[in-house]
Amino acid sequence: MSRLTELIEELCPDGVEFRPLSDLVRIRNGCDYKTLSPGNVPVYGSGGVMTHVSEALGEGPTVLIPRKGSLDNIFFVEGEFWTVDTIFYTEIASDLDPKFFYYKMKTMHLSQMNEAAGVPSMNQRKLGRIQIPVPPLEVQREIVRILDQFTMLEAELEAELEARRAQYEHYRNRLLSFPEKKAE
Repeated sequence: MSRLTELIEELCPDGVEFRPLSDLVRIRNGCDYKTLSPGNVPVYGSGGVMTHVSEALGEGPTVLIPRKGSLDNIFFVEGEFWTVDTIFYTEIASDLDPKFFYYKMKTMHLSQMNEAAGVPSMNQRKLGRIQIPVPPLEVQREIVRILDQFTMLEAELEAELEARRAQYEHYRNRLLSFPEKKAE
């Protein structure tokens, strides 16, 4: 029996409580960064890091959830950050492990909750109604430990695959290049 199974049987034998996101996190709006000086603080939009500035809007751990654009682009941030108005940042309650929350949000397929005809959009009210499972913190942390291990293994496999692709390309190019026949 796995450690996770044991924890679930011990700590939540009657199942796991689901709560609205608005009970677990405070959803905050980003704002314009253009008046700030360049610096080391990453500025996030719904597509990822856009630039770096001198001031932080907040400090993690936080989960960034797009409001417009790529709604499934969820980010986990541990240090200082700034967010623009196309992405929400979250202030996470103490009974929710931030990384557990991140992994759960990655499974939510927020793009299916799009509310706009043009650019995909999400509002705080709809986001706040999403039901999130809240197992005991010990269970959340074990899930995070397992998923972090898989994430690390996936990154190692991706790096190995990329090295093999480069090796294949090198040998393919070398094996398929022939010297031109000299004219007599």
